[in-house]
Amino acid sequence: MRILVVGAGATGGYFGGRLAEAGRNVQFLVRPARADRLRADGLRIVSPYGDLTIVPDVVTAGEIAQPFDVILLTVKAFGLVAALDDIAPAVGPETMILAFLNGMRHLDLIAERFDRRNLVGCVCKVATTLDPDGRILQLSPVQEIAYGELDGTASDRMARLDATMRDAGFSARLSTDIEREMWEKWTLLATLAASTCLLRGSVGQILAAPGGRQTAFALLDEVTATVSRVGRQPGERAMAAIRAMLSDEGSSQTSSLYRDVMIGAPIEADQILGDLLARARTAGVPTPLLTAAYAQLSIYEAARRG
Repeated sequence: MRILVVGAGATGGYFGGRLAEAGRNVQFLVRPARADRLRADGLRIVSPYGDLTIVPDVVTAGEIAQPFDVILLTVKAFGLVAALDDIAPAVGPETMILAFLNGMRHLDLIAERFDRRNLVGCVCKVATTLDPDGRILQLSPVQEIAYGELDGTASDRMARLDATMRDAGFSARLSTDIEREMWEKWTLLATLAASTCLLRGSVGQILAAPGGRQTAFALLDEVTATVSRVGRQPGERAMAAIRAMLSDEGSSQTSSLYRDVMIGAPIEADQILGDLLARARTAGVPTPLLTAAYAQLSIYEAARRG
């Protein structure tokens, strides 16, 4: 299968690099400056599973001549609209688009731009970042992609996708309930993002602060109440994992949203918290702490832009 990885940053570069290393037919769609750097320095991964340097096959917008079988859409939410324009020549009737984005709003945007049949449900779990030299640093051992039809059916195209993704240097699995898994991931991310950004610290720092634990778990209650009302109620196994994460004393874990705030970068607050709050308001779910966290992040983003 021909795979187009949109973006060669911390996430796309990691999974695309592993797929390329495993012999899959992978091209990276990147901006011209990133293409020049990758051609000069290679795509470099520093990982507990083994370091990797490859010279990736890169293309820029306007150089795509025909549709791909699979597109891994690994851009940030604020870059999605531009990315959809860039990938248009790569999308055919049978192209499968796996969006490594958070939340759920991107599904509607992709379906409006192309076709709902192009969508494949996807959950990506990895903690990576780019260092000042452009290397991709893997921050934790977790590296997983789950995928499946949004209606849960077992299709031939999912079998082909599964065969391509497996045994490529990371955990890959076919899910028969990927929509629920997407809502579960949103529950985790929204809770972690809201708590670390609102309280300005890691999980361990929050637990050590007076009232920190109560605030984090109150945020979890607000997120869970919203998701259960407007989406798919998270399963008990997923909830137990989230509670354990929030109870890990001494943990240095933070959210990517928090890390972006700390370096003054653009953030995905609208996708992770703003959209969830809009759904909560429509459903009549009270969310005072989520509202406060989103207000704080909106102030940050306005100041960063201004």
